[in-house]
Amino acid sequence: MELPEMNKVGLVLSGGGVRGMAHIGALHALREFDIQPHWVSGSSVGALVGALYASGTDTRQMLQFFKETPIFRYNFFSFSKPGLMDTERYQGLFSKYWPENRFDALQRPLFVAATNLQKGEERFFYEGELIRPLLASAALPPVFSPVAIEGELYADGGIMNNFPLEPIRTQVDYVIGSNVSVITEISKKEISSSIQLTNRTTGLMMYAINREKIHSCDLVFEPMELEKIGVLDKKGIEEAYQIGYDHAARKLEALGRQTS
Repeated sequence: MELPEMNKVGLVLSGGGVRGMAHIGALHALREFDIQPHWVSGSSVGALVGALYASGTDTRQMLQFFKETPIFRYNFFSFSKPGLMDTERYQGLFSKYWPENRFDALQRPLFVAATNLQKGEERFFYEGELIRPLLASAALPPVFSPVAIEGELYADGGIMNNFPLEPIRTQVDYVIGSNVSVITEISKKEISSSIQLTNRTTGLMMYAINREKIHSCDLVFEPMELEKIGVLDKKGIEEAYQIGYDHAARKLEALGRQTS
């Protein structure tokens, strides 16, 4: 298949918790097809995967990062901040993977979406300190506490922008999008509790806001099988990865046949 030079190819990675391991599977498939986008933009788990990719981490090490980073850890519980877990306690774990802690130490340009809770605005971080914006982008309320940056509180990028296409749209000629916040038809039985109702309506609102951007990409990975995997279910890490890889490989093979 013929794509522009890699420095003109961008990659957008959505939020979606454990389902984001499908991003890693997609990256593995892209590498097998010798496609390595240069510009990267991500929200929430997509920001974390994007930062690992931008730093040159291979896909197995990416999976290891998520396996060894606990979602819940008893000594990380927050007692003086809003949120069950104190997000900033994860800084030491992140430092192992980004020891230089700066955007300009990455091998590729990266944009990280986060939500300014006080101003009610989205913000794209792309320079200066790296780890705090990453922590903020993945700080899903009410599980994780907001992160203070420059005196203001930031939380999950997916609150206002779960598919941050905007920062790279004008930088590239070809956009690859990976969306793991998928929506499929479900039965009545799957909306039988308040939690299920909340999860469904939140998912629908998030998808509606981002649908047009997702489908404006030149190539989209959106494996619907991911909906069966819980957003915070770490047991689904390998399964989500495999779903993402299989889906991306099929799409890339089909695209290759069309362009050959």
